[in-house]
Amino acid sequence: MLRYTLMRLGIFAGSFLALWGLVYVGVLPRGLGDSNLLWVLVLALLVSAPLSFVLLRKVRDDASAEVVARVDRAKGRLEANRSAEDAA
Repeated sequence: MLRYTLMRLGIFAGSFLALWGLVYVGVLPRGLGDSNLLWVLVLALLVSAPLSFVLLRKVRDDASAEVVARVDRAKGRLEANRSAEDAA
């Protein structure tokens, strides 16, 4: 899960830097007044979300399978503890 989170942050950072460069060059508008940083942050969120959805599909599926396995093991231990308590 940490790997997925770091990769997602990396995609966001890359999107932010690319968009910041486009705003700096003048390809994208600078926003209104002093809202330049907020403008670039919102654009980076809007660009990085679909990119990470597509590019990180396999990593997300692997992380999901790992979480499901952990939950199943925890449920098994809980059930074993309940059975041991009932037997005693």
